[in-house]
Amino acid sequence: MEFIQAHGMVISGLILLVAYIFIASEKIQKSVVALAGAALTMLLGLIPFETHFDYTTKTLVKGVFAHIDFQVILLLIGMMIIVHISSRSGVFKWLALELLHLTKGHPKTVLFSLAAFTAIASAFLDNVTTVVLMMPITFVIAKEFDTDPVPFLITEVLASNIGGTATLIGDPPNIIIGTRAGLSFMDFIKELTPIVTIIFLISVSILIWIFRKGLKATPETMHRIATIDNSKTISDKNLMIRSVATILLVILGFITHDMTHIPAFVFAVSGASFLLLFEKPKEIYRDVEWLTIFFFVGLFIIIGGFEANGGIKFLADGMMTLTHGSLNAATYIILWASGLLSGIIDNIPYTATMAPLIEELINPANPNSITGHTHALWWALSLGACLGGNLTLIGAAANVLVSETAASKGYKIPFLRFMKYGALVTFISLTLSSAYLYFRFLH
Repeated sequence: MEFIQAHGMVISGLILLVAYIFIASEKIQKSVVALAGAALTMLLGLIPFETHFDYTTKTLVKGVFAHIDFQVILLLIGMMIIVHISSRSGVFKWLALELLHLTKGHPKTVLFSLAAFTAIASAFLDNVTTVVLMMPITFVIAKEFDTDPVPFLITEVLASNIGGTATLIGDPPNIIIGTRAGLSFMDFIKELTPIVTIIFLISVSILIWIFRKGLKATPETMHRIATIDNSKTISDKNLMIRSVATILLVILGFITHDMTHIPAFVFAVSGASFLLLFEKPKEIYRDVEWLTIFFFVGLFIIIGGFEANGGIKFLADGMMTLTHGSLNAATYIILWASGLLSGIIDNIPYTATMAPLIEELINPANPNSITGHTHALWWALSLGACLGGNLTLIGAAANVLVSETAASKGYKIPFLRFMKYGALVTFISLTLSSAYLYFRFLH
């Protein structure tokens, strides 16, 4: 035990590194990797079991459960339940088809509308749920147009990652950042939605231009698309009314956080609880992404062990030395490093590791802490981690899901083909984000 205590930072760092490698390789399911790493962290005594006061250092030492961010966990569970119950009514598919009616069947307008709907939906639902809802519609439309659905699918998945960046609940990294930095739903709307909208419009316009040769249709085809029957899409009207009302009230709760000071997870859990009153809970609970929830729990414990042994402080001190305490340098390093790394490894563990690192960078108790508009560091992390998911086919869960589903239907999306478009969109996104951060916080 003395050896472990003396080398706690190295051992906990190795556990984190090995966990990252296995998560990235996908040889073992990532929730299993996270829980195994968490178990090893606790068995080796790298993290205290209970929170206690250390009289020697006169500090409060956090225990295992203090390192698990239950606000993130409960917000995710609540939103998963709300979205799953709501989708059973057919409301999301109905909205998408109504959007197509407005385009009058013009292929380029259809693609833009699908991308816009995906981006907006991803700002309020998780990206995976959004693309799951959009894919059946996309295949139907591509069949009607007698065209390759891959350009549509690629554009939608890139739009989903861009749209998810805009709000607190759009992408799991933002949930982690919001709870760590004390940022509200409206903070994300005010700071990120404008730049994300610009990124979306420019990126999708370029993609439509790139795919323009395949976006052609006869007047007859356009008429058929514009008149798809949407009258029977809503399968349960009462459920649709309940779901829409609940979603609107939950979002209203998020928006009014600055006045009520009620955390976002309370509204999410309240909305989920109300909808469950009318359902068979066992069926709903069965479809909650428990693998994702346990992945978060295990990951928080692994990172907690690294933090408890001084690893986060060590990295923060290293970054301060590298940037010489410069807010500008730290902001751009976090933005571009996050963008590139999130295209290679899962952006959830990356963000969970970086959040305490940024806390240490701006900690007033640290004599070398970074000062100034330090919120720029949090927004840089959010923009980099979320937008970087577009870089490669494994950069985000939605990318992998779309790729696997398309392949099962005979439309393979090669890794390099996706990256050709993903890398372009990521570069545009990070460049525009750099300009935004400079003019908003750094100049």
